[in-house]
Amino acid sequence: MTTAAGHDALAIAGEFALAGEIVSASPYGSGHINDTYKVDVKPTSGPSRFVLQRINHNVFRRPDELMENVERVCAHAYSKLKEAGEPNADRRTLRLIPTLEGRAWHIDAAGNRWRCYHFIEGATGHDVVRSPEQAYAAAKSFGAFQSLLADLPGGRLHETIPDFHHTPSRFARFQQALAKDSQGRAAASVPEIAFALARAHEVSIVVDALRDGTLPERVTHNDTKLNNVLLDDITQEGVCVIDLDTVMPGLSLYDFGDMVRTAASSTAEDNPDPTQMHVVLPYFRALVDGYLESAGAVLNATERAHLGFAGKLLAFETGLRFLTDHLQGDVYFRIHRPGHNLDRARTQFALVKSIEENAEAMRRIVDEAEGK
Repeated sequence: MTTAAGHDALAIAGEFALAGEIVSASPYGSGHINDTYKVDVKPTSGPSRFVLQRINHNVFRRPDELMENVERVCAHAYSKLKEAGEPNADRRTLRLIPTLEGRAWHIDAAGNRWRCYHFIEGATGHDVVRSPEQAYAAAKSFGAFQSLLADLPGGRLHETIPDFHHTPSRFARFQQALAKDSQGRAAASVPEIAFALARAHEVSIVVDALRDGTLPERVTHNDTKLNNVLLDDITQEGVCVIDLDTVMPGLSLYDFGDMVRTAASSTAEDNPDPTQMHVVLPYFRALVDGYLESAGAVLNATERAHLGFAGKLLAFETGLRFLTDHLQGDVYFRIHRPGHNLDRARTQFALVKSIEENAEAMRRIVDEAEGK
């Protein structure tokens, strides 16, 4: 099958060691970055469905380093699961199919990088968190992912997107955009600018703690949305963490904080009415319970103590990025209406304010979870 992008996915699938006759390769999923295909095989043995992906090298400028990270993470996670006697190890982590030459990825004639995974049957990703039970299941899966990779051997992973979560750098870019004010938008954004500047003293808290050794660097996922965990179609339990393109060195608080930002918030991140945004404490409790159940043993006291702050930090950093892009003329995030990025910033800052107002309740929730 030759796609609209001009890729012969069927021929590319034939470059991988799939046991059987390849029947079809059709576009799959709703992702907007990589090109993804479901490959159906008439098997001689083993599975009959696989996932084929072309890595978007316009977004991921170091695709070989990215794939080296993915290869190491997948192999280690699978090995740990097998050693632990996990009966469903084949479903609990992504597994790469090697090429016919035994490599973890294929490079086509145009220089595109391709990879192939086993298809995980009977599990689905969900775009919206609809219950505390879903939030708990997702957090437990991300915590298990953190725990599995706590002893990843072989040295530091590649930092494929430098300073991906580095709030001081994001704040510096905001200050530069404000000083330049290239679009003349600062005058109409005074409350949001003041909100950001008033929290300048907090942007370096976790970076400083990493520098002084209080917080350890870990292998982190860095995109911990609900739809990056597959939930079992019957039990709704978390099965497998997916989308490993941003796996690299980071802080556990980044992963947990982004879960809070996306799964314990009351409305969409671009709702034009920021008064509808607040932290949802039952969902926060579910995230804490799930994450600590599976990762609590590997997290240190400082990490656990900052779980509530992590949500505030990631909401603030994301709002800062939206506000910066608004000041620069909407050059990074796609917009669908005038002022879209300013709406996004306002809504994220409303979440920050709500977390600040609920900080004591969130601290008690963490303390109670630790006492279980």
